[in-house]
Amino acid sequence: MPGGGRCPDCGSTELVEDSHYSQSQLVCSDCGCVVTEGVLTTTFSDEGNLREVTYSRSTGENEQVSRSQQRGLRRVRDLCRVLQLPATFEDTAVAYYQQAHRHAGIRAARLQKKEVLVGCCVLVTCRQHNWPLTMGTVCTLLYADLDVFAGTYMQIVKLLGLDVPSLCLADLVKTYCSSFKLFQASPSVPAKYVEDKEKLLSRTLQLVELADKTWLVTGRHPLPVITAATFLAWQSLQPSARLTCSLARFCKLADVDLPCPAPSRLQELLAVLLRMAEQLAWLQVLGLDRRSVVKHIGDLLQHRRTLVRKAFRDGTAEQEAGEKELQGRGQGPGQGNEEVAASSSLRLPEGKRPASPALLLPPCMLKPPKRICPPPPISTVTGDEDISDSEIEQYLRTPQEVRDFQKAQAATGLSNPP
Repeated sequence: MPGGGRCPDCGSTELVEDSHYSQSQLVCSDCGCVVTEGVLTTTFSDEGNLREVTYSRSTGENEQVSRSQQRGLRRVRDLCRVLQLPATFEDTAVAYYQQAHRHAGIRAARLQKKEVLVGCCVLVTCRQHNWPLTMGTVCTLLYADLDVFAGTYMQIVKLLGLDVPSLCLADLVKTYCSSFKLFQASPSVPAKYVEDKEKLLSRTLQLVELADKTWLVTGRHPLPVITAATFLAWQSLQPSARLTCSLARFCKLADVDLPCPAPSRLQELLAVLLRMAEQLAWLQVLGLDRRSVVKHIGDLLQHRRTLVRKAFRDGTAEQEAGEKELQGRGQGPGQGNEEVAASSSLRLPEGKRPASPALLLPPCMLKPPKRICPPPPISTVTGDEDISDSEIEQYLRTPQEVRDFQKAQAATGLSNPP
């Protein structure tokens, strides 16, 4: 269209109309420059004055969201609705997801990490609002790997500079125990198994507190410990009718999943209770075992702080007490340990000596996992390998060895090494 204008780049007047999808564009036929982008949308005032609204001036370019980010935002909102979180939680989680998506490392991450990012934003929001939600619950809902989730969670907290408080164990106990279907009689729950919610919750909290004081919670997933504590609390409230019920059947009655480590946490809790029972005189004569100690959980929990101090000892405190005793006797810290042990063992007969307190240590230190050491590499060197002439000089140390080597070469007709 000559005479209708000039190209701003080359100055040519050869401008043609080119339809790009549904948009008409004015393009220079000489250099290919797009002179006008066409009309995307107009307002009434723009239509009246025949003014175009180009794409670069519209909100489409400034607010463009990729498909990946759109899908992630939908997943964040869906997860919040599945968890029945308040609307303010959903807005906060969406904002965190948008902030994280601005970083190039997150945009270029693999699809698995972007899927996990959805749960991380929701979990951070719940932790900041003191909403009891565990990492394992989110991983179950997203079918995500726990290790990948934990790594992404720590990366997001550090990347966005967030202040995330630790999970309140008591709130988690209340929320988790409320999901147990043991508080109302039903065809699947006999009347003898129905329990008052407040009584069960109160005793479960005491058992979880005991587990926390004895290192059974630290560094572990809390739900198996809470499941084991709830089971013991439920049994101890009516032991005559419930001692025959197993942990698996209890979870089936309560309509909750049985976590894999829960039986191990149950045995560890029973071992702690047995150790505490040894400190009460009226329980020592009963010869309690892991089954019968459940009947006396109420008495043990009533005096749990004193019994824990008596049943378990701290190695540092005991060492300091021993040093003070030896200093009072005029001996050094490292002297007289054998004499004290021997004299104390001679005071009482072997059968009547009280049990010494056990060390209060985490289970991973009392029973460390067996580490399989890799077998040593099999050496293929036998000593009969041939040594090349270029390497043999490295093994000659004395002049006599050099002369013997030269004689051997002369006898075999070989040339001397340089």
